[in-house]
Amino acid sequence: MVVFKVEKKADSGFSLIQILLLAVIPAILVGAVIFMAVGANPLRAYYIMFMGGFGDWFHFSEVLVKATPLIFTGLAVALAARMLLWNIGCEGQLVFGGIFASGTALFFQSYIPDPLMIPFVLLSGFAGGAVWALLPAILKARWEVNEIITTLMFNYIAVILMEHLYFGPWRDPMGRGFPGTAMFNESAWFPRFFQTRVHLGLFVAIAACMLLFVILKKTKWGYRITVTGNSLGAARYSGINITCQRIAVLIISGGLAGLAGTSEVCGIHLRLQQGLAVGYGYDGIIIAFLAGLNPLAVPFVAIILGGLIVGGDQLQTTLHLPSSISLVLEGTILLAILASNFFSLYRIRILRRSA
Repeated sequence: MVVFKVEKKADSGFSLIQILLLAVIPAILVGAVIFMAVGANPLRAYYIMFMGGFGDWFHFSEVLVKATPLIFTGLAVALAARMLLWNIGCEGQLVFGGIFASGTALFFQSYIPDPLMIPFVLLSGFAGGAVWALLPAILKARWEVNEIITTLMFNYIAVILMEHLYFGPWRDPMGRGFPGTAMFNESAWFPRFFQTRVHLGLFVAIAACMLLFVILKKTKWGYRITVTGNSLGAARYSGINITCQRIAVLIISGGLAGLAGTSEVCGIHLRLQQGLAVGYGYDGIIIAFLAGLNPLAVPFVAIILGGLIVGGDQLQTTLHLPSSISLVLEGTILLAILASNFFSLYRIRILRRSA
């Protein structure tokens, strides 16, 4: 009789580069099988995807546009995961950040001087995401309620509330039935650069990555996060207030996701409308783990995933294939990440026993 036994390894086993390879290679192979199944040449399809994302400056600028909210959500997931907290609610926090930023831009433009409007919408967006993460944070910190369930369920509530606003009380009466608010005043628009749609949000996201890296590596608070994530027992023994740490980390994580929503409504849509909740919060999970929870690696992974999204759109226009193939590749990458993380920590032994 054959018996399989799962054992924890003495060390991590795999390096970050190995985990990345184990995550990306299966996705490439699965994508090749899908392309062949629909009658496309995999090499040509991948070439079109690459050129569609990185072939010239215009396409690469669109990759940067897609990467901007992905950096924020990847950073949000990475921060929480450093403390073994699984924030699956970045999509809802992104939505609430967009709602708060939109409310500030629409209803406070008469009270806020134009030069201060952009700082205020950034603070409002951060506050919106933080508010939406607060209740799951308290439930986790005080009563050990599973944050995966609470943050995930809050996503659906946030999307319904947003739809109620732009279909109802915030709907533009001059919008000819279009589901969205009125356009923001220009003082709330993020400036754009290089004659493209690349906007201020990208630079705010990169600055947030660098700031978070310094905080985690150089401050006492960052040290407490690392200790708590590595061992709850050690954290309690050293006198760290785990309840406060959990609440603070999840609130800041939610605030970072809220900035993703702010960057979309103030940098791209210039209003609150349909198309804000398109899955960037869930993509942040892939980005965070591909980056090894390293804030400095998050922008590079976000650009790669942004290239995958933009390149997937090119498949539709060039080969007349569904752009949703890129979503299949994303899902394959996520499953491969989970598998590679598992095998980096555990091994399976095959034992033979007599019947």
